[in-house]
Amino acid sequence: MNGPASSYLRADLAAIAEMIPERARVLDVGCGDGALLEHLVRTKNVDGRGVELSQQNVNACVARGLAVVQGDADADLAEYPSQVFDFAILSQTIQATEKPAQVLAQLLRIGRQTAISLPNFGHWRVRLSLLWNGRMPRTKALDYYWYDTPNIHLCTLADFVDLAHAQGAVIDRALALNQTGVAGEMRPDALSPNLFAQGAIYLLRKS
Repeated sequence: MNGPASSYLRADLAAIAEMIPERARVLDVGCGDGALLEHLVRTKNVDGRGVELSQQNVNACVARGLAVVQGDADADLAEYPSQVFDFAILSQTIQATEKPAQVLAQLLRIGRQTAISLPNFGHWRVRLSLLWNGRMPRTKALDYYWYDTPNIHLCTLADFVDLAHAQGAVIDRALALNQTGVAGEMRPDALSPNLFAQGAIYLLRKS
């Protein structure tokens, strides 16, 4: 893994990786198979830890030499001390948690900064599909039938920004995502990303 992050990481993970400075203390919640965590450890020498619900993914992470434990974002984040990590990361997961507001509050408490990526249920294709077909839409970012989706709290980008503000968070950066990757910087309160972005990445901190 010596090439640019974008060559082997999902677009949102590559963008998050660019936000992390060298030797930072990082907690990756819902770290999956550990691709981002491994990249950060190898290329930026971070002190990286992970929490993952799937035991299969935990085993894959441990096999890669990563410090990852099995845990549930909804139940286990309260056990971590406040401000012990420089960055807390939650990628494409907040919509799959049972209590998104509680999870976000814990991440803001644990990390000095928090990076979150999520899909946008307010994208125009989703709106049009629901309008014309009258059924829960499927897109590349939300590619599940309604009855087998892990996403239990679908939201628009505007919804997430409202939640962040309600939790007392300051949004330091916001990046829009499209089919090919990062579309660019955006204003968190702008209307157009909520319509045209397929997802977004937010860098937050507690005010």
